[in-house]
Amino acid sequence: MYEIAHRVLMLRTDPPRDVVATIGVPYEEPTGEWSCPYRIDGLDGWEHERKVTGFDSLEAIELAMVMVRAALAGSHEAREGLLSWDELPSGQRARTVYVTVDSVRDIAYVAMKHEMVPGEAIRQVEADNVLLDYADSGELLGLELLNASTVLPPELRL
Repeated sequence: MYEIAHRVLMLRTDPPRDVVATIGVPYEEPTGEWSCPYRIDGLDGWEHERKVTGFDSLEAIELAMVMVRAALAGSHEAREGLLSWDELPSGQRARTVYVTVDSVRDIAYVAMKHEMVPGEAIRQVEADNVLLDYADSGELLGLELLNASTVLPPELRL
C-alpha cells in the first residue's frame, strides 16, 4: 500500500508499543467505484490491509478514515484506556466519548466511558438543558443533552 497518511498512537502496556493507523492511496475499481486501503498495526486482529469502497476517491478516503477511527475507538485497548496520542504533550491525550441519540425524545447522552454500572452516578447537576452525572469520587461520568437536535453538530444528528 502506498501511504498518504498515518497516525501513531501509544499502547500503554508493559512494555509500551506503537499502534500505527495508515491510510493508502485510493484507486479506481473495474466497476468504476473507488477503493481506499487502510491498515492498523499494533492492535490484535488488524494486522492485514483492508479496504472500503465509495462513489469517488474522496468518499473512499472519508470512509477509510471513519473505519480507522471506529476500529480504534471500539478496540478493547481503547475501552480499557490503554491507547493515547503519542505526540501530545505530557498530561494530554485524546479520549473517546460514547454518544447515544434518542431522536424521539430529542435527547443525547455523552458517556465518558464505554459502560457505566447502574447506580454509579450518584449526583446529577442540571445546567442550561444539560444534566451532568457524577460518580461518588466527583468524576464526571456523562452528560445528557436535552433538545439535542439544536445543540449537537450535524454529523451526530440522526
